[in-house]
Amino acid sequence: MADTEQSEAPVELQSRNVIYCGVCTLPPEYCEYGGTVKKCQEWLEKHHPDMYARIWSPEALEAATAALSIDAQKRAAKDAQKKAAKAEAAEQKQANKLASSVVTIKRIERNKKKFVTAVIGLEAFGLDLKKVAKDFGKKFATGSSVTKLPSGGEEIVVQGDVSDELEEFILEKYKDVPEDNIELVDDKKKK
Repeated sequence: MADTEQSEAPVELQSRNVIYCGVCTLPPEYCEYGGTVKKCQEWLEKHHPDMYARIWSPEALEAATAALSIDAQKRAAKDAQKKAAKAEAAEQKQANKLASSVVTIKRIERNKKKFVTAVIGLEAFGLDLKKVAKDFGKKFATGSSVTKLPSGGEEIVVQGDVSDELEEFILEKYKDVPEDNIELVDDKKKK
């Protein structure tokens, strides 16, 4: 019985420090499988140049493709071109979408001299509507909420007639929204 109870030396556990990409949130070794390879490479080169040199340097790429056959190398190059073209097309599509997006600020009459202001289209600029609604409520000391539209989108409804000040606040606080993409609309209540 004493033979089975041997004193073992304590095993030291080592922790690993894993670096995650700031763009796609994958480890940098796997960024090539995401859709944002160029942005990931730029981020890695800026924040971790030693790891960038180990993964994306010409020598590392040459060593990785050297073991492949000539046909496999051609296929890999062709696939890389396709991925790059696809990523570029996606970026262009996103840029076109932002350029054509319009933020509409509507002043809507509720009854007699009561108004609400509705803001539609901010989600196209990558803004979190709940946070924006909270900012509007704080800025104008009034109620502000996010509601769903019948057409499928969402709008922010701010109590009160704050349409002019709201335009200035959006331009001041959210620099991603161009001034040319904001339009003011005045809706009258139909009798």
